[in-house]
Amino acid sequence: MEKALHSRNVLLGVCYYPEHWPETMWEDDFRRMKELGLEYVRMAEFGWALMEPEEGVFDFSLFDRAFALAHRHGLNIIVGTPTATPPAWLTHRYPETLNVQANGISYEHGSRRHYTYNSPKYRELSARIVQRMAEHFADHPGIVGWQLDNEFNCEVFEFYSAADHAAFREWLQAKYGTLDALNEAWGTVFWSQTYTAWEQVHLTRNVPSESPNPHLKLDEKRFFSDSVISYAQMQADIVRAAAPRHWVTTNGLFGHLDSHQLTNDMLDFISYDSYPMFGRMFPDGGEQPLLDRRFSMSLSTVRSISPNFCIMEQQSGPGGWVNRIEQPSPKPGQLRLWTYQSIAHGADLVVYFRWRTATFGTEMYWHGLHNWDNRPNRRTREVKKIAEELRSAGQAIAGSRYEADVAILRDYDNEWDGEFDKWHGGYEWTSTLSWYKRLQRRHIPSDMLFVNEQTTLEQLSRYQTLIYPHPTIMREETAKLLEAYVQGGGNLIIGCRSGYKDETGRCRMTPMPGPLAPLCGVTVEDFTREEPDGSSPGFTLSEDAFNTFAAFSTNGFAETLAVTSPDAIVLGRYDNSSYMNGEPALVENRSGEGRTIYFGGVFSDALVDQLIDRLEITSPAADQLELPESIELTVRVHDKPIFEGQENGLRVHFLLNYNGSSETIKLSCGATDLLTGQRFVKGAAVLDPYAVLALVFDE
Repeated sequence: MEKALHSRNVLLGVCYYPEHWPETMWEDDFRRMKELGLEYVRMAEFGWALMEPEEGVFDFSLFDRAFALAHRHGLNIIVGTPTATPPAWLTHRYPETLNVQANGISYEHGSRRHYTYNSPKYRELSARIVQRMAEHFADHPGIVGWQLDNEFNCEVFEFYSAADHAAFREWLQAKYGTLDALNEAWGTVFWSQTYTAWEQVHLTRNVPSESPNPHLKLDEKRFFSDSVISYAQMQADIVRAAAPRHWVTTNGLFGHLDSHQLTNDMLDFISYDSYPMFGRMFPDGGEQPLLDRRFSMSLSTVRSISPNFCIMEQQSGPGGWVNRIEQPSPKPGQLRLWTYQSIAHGADLVVYFRWRTATFGTEMYWHGLHNWDNRPNRRTREVKKIAEELRSAGQAIAGSRYEADVAILRDYDNEWDGEFDKWHGGYEWTSTLSWYKRLQRRHIPSDMLFVNEQTTLEQLSRYQTLIYPHPTIMREETAKLLEAYVQGGGNLIIGCRSGYKDETGRCRMTPMPGPLAPLCGVTVEDFTREEPDGSSPGFTLSEDAFNTFAAFSTNGFAETLAVTSPDAIVLGRYDNSSYMNGEPALVENRSGEGRTIYFGGVFSDALVDQLIDRLEITSPAADQLELPESIELTVRVHDKPIFEGQENGLRVHFLLNYNGSSETIKLSCGATDLLTGQRFVKGAAVLDPYAVLALVFDE
């Protein structure tokens, strides 16, 4: 990241749309950006109609002038390729470029992201505008990087045009080689779906009961992802050939896209668009919803792709379209809180959306730093304060790594399969959220780690504990990798509905949990979904293993387990089910230097707490801090000295108060807040509403 951004500091920027404003305003805008402490500006990602007003006629003059002014004021420019918003002449002349719904109805011009990646004409015209832009701006002294498109797969992440059906067949031919192999993988003998010619194969179309072949649905999502990656690769190759000095990124984290492969194949780092108010609009549920704090989980996912990353759009005001997404204004302090939330999780560049709220269009209520009146306000004052803090503290943070000893494992195959398969999909979110919430509230930093064919034992072994809640699709190779991790001393937690599918999504004819059975030391004897009345089987934990007498629920699904390993012990048994009573529900199996805990249900907050205690997982700051649950703790670490005269690396402990009330913390040693220079002595200290500290403890 440091090499890509050419910076040793955490820096700030802003999104700007010169095409929205009279040219007489530009210079004043750029001057005030610098005065506010902003160093980067993103432009042009929606400007295709201006740069190519007629087919084959190019005019970059507006952005030439805007870029020149921004550079004159010392701003680093990020250029967005404009392919998220094709001009009207394009979709009118070439309607085959438009995306189509599964029911055959085409999207039309009038919004954004209404194209399909697989249209040969759209790829041709996209390549041409990107080529012309890259050649035109390659030597511009103010440009440092490029953002490909804008938010791949935002708004729509399914594609059913004629071009997509044709491309899907080609993709399947490359994957399977023959129709016989395809028929076998998809189990098309069921319901007489067997294909005898390639032209019979399509993406999902209208079928009775909205129930197409589930194996087709899984491959379909893999195809959608590969289509995005192919389209992005086309753009990245053009930019790198024409402008090799510039870094390349893209923004977002949207559905049906393997963002890890996308980044590994072509980007210098991933960028993310962070809008924490969505967490307050759509709470995660439960007794203690995380609300805007839930975006820390999204940032953990981003960090799994790029340990240090860019926030290309950081929420800076109330958000809303004319017809939806009605959000309140951030309260005083929340803009600063959300900025440091991103930085605490690995962001080394934060770009605010946006400089000034548009006076027209769909997003004229998606507010930026300035309102329509263009006057300074409390949001701009917060940004100026952040910029001042980072001028002194940023070097101690930039390039450092987020430290965690616990990781929650995820993978695209199970998430995509679970969108359609109701027998496991919903459980993934429930369990992941329970684990993340309780780790968060107990001040235990955690990573999200995506498992794929490239995952190594070294990557897994960085963590003392791994939680893989419900890996229904389980490759034999992945099971062996997990076994090696446990043998080497790791703790692995597995939940119900695991291991019974292969990579095609077909169910194995072996005892569940399939290839995980030897590692877990159990097989599944019986299972049931939640009863129609909403009740789930209950179980009680072993008094020998846990210091509790509370009853627990399997939370939606229940499996009875048969112990198969002599090294396994039963940690919990069913206690209120007429036919499950006394059967094992929770089993721990020792293997080598480590252990695996298998739970025949869906994890709840209460059970997670017990397992955290069982595994003796503690906060890395337990010896220095006593914190209320409302405070998030993250740790960013420099392993080597970064300042002259420094003997060791630097550990920065971020404390973030998401509450609208003051909170009291207790320190067992002295510390300094890097952001303000404030000294803290041993004892109690008060954090104001939405306050942030970046503490370095006294040695």
